[in-house]
Amino acid sequence: MTTSTSDLRGETRVEPAQSGEGSQAELGSETRQFVTFITGGEVFAVDMAPVQEIIRLPDVVRVPLAPSTLEGLANLRGKVLPIISLRRMFGFPEQEADDATRAVIVDVGQPLGFVVDRVASVVGVEPSQIEDVGAIRGAVDTDLLSGIIKGVGGHAMIMVLDFEKLIQREFAQIANVAKQAGLGGNVSLGGTEPDADEDDNSDELQLVSFNVAEQEYAIAIEDVQEIVQVPETIIHVPHSQAHVLGVMDLRSRLLPLVSLRRMFGLPEQALDEKSRIVVLALGSASVGVAVDGVSEVLRVAKTCVDAMPALLAKDGNLSDIAEICRLDDGKRLVSIITVRNLFNHSAIKEALNTVNDSKREASEQSGDLDDNLDDDEQVVIFHLDKEEFGVPIHSVQEIVRVPDELIHVPKAPSFVEGVINLRGSVLPVIDLRVRLGLTRVERSDRQRIMVFLIAEVRTGFIVDQVTEVLKIPKAAIEPAPQLSSQRGKLLARMANMEKQKRMVQLLEPAYLIEGEELVNLAAVRA
Repeated sequence: MTTSTSDLRGETRVEPAQSGEGSQAELGSETRQFVTFITGGEVFAVDMAPVQEIIRLPDVVRVPLAPSTLEGLANLRGKVLPIISLRRMFGFPEQEADDATRAVIVDVGQPLGFVVDRVASVVGVEPSQIEDVGAIRGAVDTDLLSGIIKGVGGHAMIMVLDFEKLIQREFAQIANVAKQAGLGGNVSLGGTEPDADEDDNSDELQLVSFNVAEQEYAIAIEDVQEIVQVPETIIHVPHSQAHVLGVMDLRSRLLPLVSLRRMFGLPEQALDEKSRIVVLALGSASVGVAVDGVSEVLRVAKTCVDAMPALLAKDGNLSDIAEICRLDDGKRLVSIITVRNLFNHSAIKEALNTVNDSKREASEQSGDLDDNLDDDEQVVIFHLDKEEFGVPIHSVQEIVRVPDELIHVPKAPSFVEGVINLRGSVLPVIDLRVRLGLTRVERSDRQRIMVFLIAEVRTGFIVDQVTEVLKIPKAAIEPAPQLSSQRGKLLARMANMEKQKRMVQLLEPAYLIEGEELVNLAAVRA
């Protein structure tokens, strides 16, 4: 027998009862305990045995390509918890959650939360009081019921839910969760694809571009460790140069921050929500550079890159910019910053020296994280609606703006929005919202096209916004609940960052287009 540890009107944990007063022995060896609840005006019951606890409705992350009955995923004490609507499951009208709404947590190989309108009570039922469901056929979907209880707990009729059938019908993948558990660890593009692609494009540079005082700059992507938002707290260092903003805490290590505006003698401007910190590395040294905003990831032919004119590329602090990139027939000029030269800048040296002792002390206490980079996974974070998604950084070929118009191709597959001319090559473009079964939205300035190489076909996907490059500890990455076969390998993993109250769904681009669709896509590009 099991008993609840608190009133069912609030949060409840369900634990085994101790022998003694109120034990199973006193109630009779065949008496079964049920939790009863109200949904859509009907009274249901579930056997107490698999019920772990009853909680208030948590905040959820919406999941694409999932069954319509799934509300989303929640974080329950560091574990990912699917939240399922019983109203939708039984075809009842939608209803806004209120103070009485609860999620009943049931463990069927993987914990699941079922949203109910209100929890009523816990009742003891004799086997003789449970009847066959035949009497109510036609009233509700009786395939999900295992019996009817009459005249118990002040209710004329209580319908007993069969969770095994419920899960098998709605979430077949979850029913076999033990067999599926290994999927999350084997998702990759394959170790040779990035190298092969680099060989094919050795005459190109891959750059991260950003804005400072309405001027565009870029840095080679291999020199960029990550891109993060401006922290709430920056520790200012006394007696430091004006270029040095201070230091910030980046996953338990101190990161010196400098302002490119100040370094380049540009007008002062306060950091805001659009500002970003570009984390650069040279050897074991790292520094954060504050910029007004990150624009895109560029692939640029080396023929479009010119050396800085000799009169400007003089020694001293102006030698950071060694090359100029000409785009859009010379209408767009991007200054390429050389990280090695940047680290020779007096402001960078000052910032590194200022925090050197503090960093050494932090390393002694928590271990030098620079020696444990394999413990992190670097991903590009983007948004679709309010949800965060991530892709491995090595899978991103580049990130470009969405043009005013896409060129529509006759007889192209329905999932292709159109094509664009990307430096003389045809790039098919797909709306990732549509691909993942989300509502289409109007084009905006924040949208970007993320370019992936899928089975040797370069393909662009429109996303709502690209926000940052993030290093996620591998310990925070776990297999995502296998909620449908369509999600499969595409969204097989999830980053559950409990302290930051963030859940990022990790997408594997290699599985965005498969089979016959891939053949049709290659035909469009040709």
